Parts: sequence; C-alpha cells; structure tokens
Amino acid sequence: MSASGRPAGTDVLRVGNASGFYGDRFSAWQEMLDGGELDVLTGDYLAELTMLILGRDRMRDPDLGYARTFLRQLEGCLGTALDRRVALVTNAGGLHPAGLAAAIRTLADRLGLPVRVGYVEGDALARPDALTANAYLGAFGIAACLDAGADVVVTGRVTDASLVVGPAVAHFGWTHDDLDALAGATVAGHLIECGAQVTGGNYSFFTELPDGGHRPGFPVAELRRDGSSVLTKHPGTGGAVTVETVTAQLLYEVGAPAYLGPDVVTRLDTVALSPDGPDRVRVCGVRGTPPPETLKVGVNNLGGFRNSMTFVLCGLDIEAKAALVRAQLEAAVGTDGLEFQLARTDHPDATDTEVASALVHVHLRDGDRTRAGRTFSAAAVELALASYPGCTLTTLPGDATPYGVFTTDTVPQDAVTHVAVLPDGTRRPIPPPPVRCKEGSLPIHQAIAGDPSLHPAAVRRGPLGELVGARSGDKGGDANLGVWARTDATWAWLRGWLTVARLAELLPETAPLTVRRYELPNLRAVNFVIEGLLGPGVAGSTRFDPQAKALGELLRARVVDLPAELPTGPASADAELPAGPAAAGGPQA
Repeated sequence: MSASGRPAGTDVLRVGNASGFYGDRFSAWQEMLDGGELDVLTGDYLAELTMLILGRDRMRDPDLGYARTFLRQLEGCLGTALDRRVALVTNAGGLHPAGLAAAIRTLADRLGLPVRVGYVEGDALARPDALTANAYLGAFGIAACLDAGADVVVTGRVTDASLVVGPAVAHFGWTHDDLDALAGATVAGHLIECGAQVTGGNYSFFTELPDGGHRPGFPVAELRRDGSSVLTKHPGTGGAVTVETVTAQLLYEVGAPAYLGPDVVTRLDTVALSPDGPDRVRVCGVRGTPPPETLKVGVNNLGGFRNSMTFVLCGLDIEAKAALVRAQLEAAVGTDGLEFQLARTDHPDATDTEVASALVHVHLRDGDRTRAGRTFSAAAVELALASYPGCTLTTLPGDATPYGVFTTDTVPQDAVTHVAVLPDGTRRPIPPPPVRCKEGSLPIHQAIAGDPSLHPAAVRRGPLGELVGARSGDKGGDANLGVWARTDATWAWLRGWLTVARLAELLPETAPLTVRRYELPNLRAVNFVIEGLLGPGVAGSTRFDPQAKALGELLRARVVDLPAELPTGPASADAELPAGPAAAGGPQA
C-alpha cells in the first residue's frame, strides 16, 4: 500500500499544501481537506527567520522549539484527515520534532483518535558557538515513516521540497537511482511549498486574475510515476493556476539552474510548462543528476541588539535637515553601528504634510544592549525641540531588541545521522545517497545572452513591467530576482537587453555587489542572484525591504525604452512556453 492507503501502483499521487510559512492562513488545513480529493497534505513552517524564533523559544523552555500553531490547526482537522485517509506531512517540528510528535499523540488521545505519528530527526548539529545549526535533510526519512504506516509525519529542517518528494518516494517506490523522477518531484515540491504564491498570490499581473487576487486557493500537485506533475487547485477556490503563475513561483528563491538538493541536483533549465486545461499546468521534462557530497547547513546566531527611530522632514532643505539630524545623533551616541537611510518620499509644492515629507530612518546595531536601547532612542527624542524646523518622529523611545545573523556552510552527507523514528518507536537510520558528485563535477552552465548592442528600430517610454513579470526573495544575505517575458518576441529582446550592467543602472544598490545572472530559456526568464544585498540576513537587515520581496516590483516600475512593436499582455490565455532542447543558462559577470 502507498502512504495514502491507496494501492501502490496508483498512477497519480495528489499532494496538497496548507502552509507556506509560520503564520500562513490558519484555516487552510481544514479548507484543503474539505475542498477536494487528496492523498497527502503538507505544511511548510520553516524559514531562516523562523529557526531563529524557535531557537529563542527553546532558550526559554527546552520543551518548545516547534511551531505550536500547527497543533491548534490540527485539533480541528485531524479527525477529518484520518477519516479521509489523507497523510499529513509537515516540518513544523522545527528544532524539536520529537516534542511535536509527542504533543500530537497527546492531542489525539484527548480527542479519542487513534493516530500513528512518525518523525524525522538528525538535522540538528552540535555547534557550541551557534544558537541553531541544522542540516537540510532529504526525503527518504519521510518516506520511511509513511512506508511504516504513519498518518502524520513531523520533521525538523528538511528541504522544503522534501515534504512532497518523500510521499512520492513512498508511493511510487523510487530509489536514489530514479534521478529524473526525484528531480521532477523536487520541482513540484518547490512549486507548492509557498502555498498560495503559485495560485496567484504575490503575482505581478494580479489584476488579470479572475477574482483580482482577493483570496487565492492553496495548491495541489498531481504527481506521476515518471516525476511529471500537474499543478492545480481545488474547484471553486480563488486565484488561478496558469503557466505564468507557475513560472513566477518556479523563479522564487532559486540560484543557478543546477538546483542543489540532498537527494538530487535538479536541472531547472530542463523544466517544461504547458497548459492542461482550466487551472491546470503540466510540468514535465525535468532532468536530475546525482546530488553533491555535502549538505547545506543553516546557522543562526544572536548578532547583538538593534533599535530604530524615524524622523519626518517636511518641506524645504530636506538634505540639510537630514545632515543636521545625522550630525546631532553621531555626536550623542557615536558613529559605531549607526545607519541612516533617507527616503525621499516628498513632493514639491504639496498641499498635504505627508505628501510634502521625507523620512530619515536611523538604525543602531550594537553588542551593548544599553547603548542600542534607551541611550539611542532617548538621544533621538531629545532632539525634538533642538533640531531642524518641523522636527517630529514617528516612533516612541524604546528598548533594543536582539537580532539574529544567518549564515550557511556545508557538511559531508555521511557526517549527518539522518533517522526516521517510525510510529512504533523503531529508529531507522537513513543512509546518504550511494552516488554523489563532488562540487567540481556538478553540471557547468555557460552563459547565453543576446547581443546587447542590438537596438529596436522604434522605442517608446514605459515601465518595464508592461512587458515582463518578476518574482524576488531572500536567500540568507543574498537576494534572487527572477524576470520572465510574456511572449517569445519579448524574450528575444529581454535576454539581450537585461544584462548585469543594465540591472545596475536600473537598481543602483546592486552596482557595487557581485551579481550572478542565469538564463532559463524554457521559461523565457533570467534569474539574478545578488550577493550580500541583505547583509547579515533577514533578521539583521536594515533595508526598507529586508527580504527583497518587493525588489522585482521595483524593477518592473522603472521607466525604460521599450521596443514599440512589442505588445503588452500575455501571448494568449493558453500560451505554452517553449519546450525545445534546454539551453544552458549560466552565470554572467
């Protein structure tokens, strides 16, 4: 039998998602169970910032360290899942999967429900100098729990896609040799891991969605034995599943086309997307190669303390007013760890105070809580009657708060003890993949770019977003920015026009940084990885947009010379992306 209780030979495994982060739509678990047929329902709760939050929870109470929200969600829907034979798989175990598994059993006993719970551990690494250090495990521990009859599987830090790959391994009986199938399931997992983001959430062209993007439904991936899948959603739910909404999510938080994972290296430049009916997109053609010898490790540390104050500068002499505030604060608290960001939100000749005002955001980071706390905020408030004309602040004086620093490194796969704890308590070691590749032998991608010297015969001025969509996000201290063309003709122009140099012109903050550019011709897309844009990572970043979520929309809003002959809008409602031989997309300096 399969993980879902259906015959193992069943052609399709229906895997849904009910959570893309810790804090996602509370009712989604019940909605997904009630909304249509499923075999497995997954929930992703872990992000880099979440691990920091859970680490601080566990410092206060060793019994914590898991996403407690999941327990409250489960209370209302565990009976439904058991009745409908839907297996539940989640990484809500965080830093304490055994603790969450025990809490689920206690909950089930209180509800009078017989439940078999398995969990996966071994990701936590002993790092005395770190608050948390966790290796990103693969899918085979999840599969072992499901093979042993688990109704609920709880994990700690596995790759997000493993929540989908594991049930597919259990259902179809894949082994480590089934690299293309594993890669295809990895793509399906990446597509649904962020919940409604693949069904129209955070979508560049949200005004084109049937419901205007008001309440997108959560996604379902229908997986086949060969690793191909169809992305869809339950009938009657909001949003849409189109080639473009799927493209947008496929470009989210990825780097090179050789997408590294613990079980397989997934070649994103081989993914082919095509429409398969209303709210259905087929994903096929994905190729996989052996995984690397190492596992990624996410490390969180407390970086110190931080505080922020914001000054409002209204009217004339904005630059001089900002300079005065800076000089006064530096004289009061010193320059170390002090950052100033002037946001020119003001408009000339305005008739409204807010429209006429700019903002100075002042941040202080320090290992000394006292200096970063009241010493700093009180110094800012003391300027209220002794600084520039019209001086006012939007923030009250407050104490400093701790912030985290996220870094990554790697460990050999065979140095991590990956263990599946089965529902009967049996501890089953999960060996690493037998065939692994050294980093130097991973697929090498050569950059392919059109000739940037070619210019269209006629141009018009307009926002870049009239022709392209974008999706951006955080990867530790780096950011990724994926941009896709809506038509073949736009792609022919975009790939030659949007170079690293052009990106630096349009987004000046990227100019001093190392930027890697990759092409994904099958998706009509380019992906940029901007190293160091987010500094010490989300928890420590002082950027206005600390997770780079809006970076893509900023790029789309830039007014540029657009080829006059290129039409706006999608190619057609049923447009299919090119599925010819995959062209390698590689880094371009």
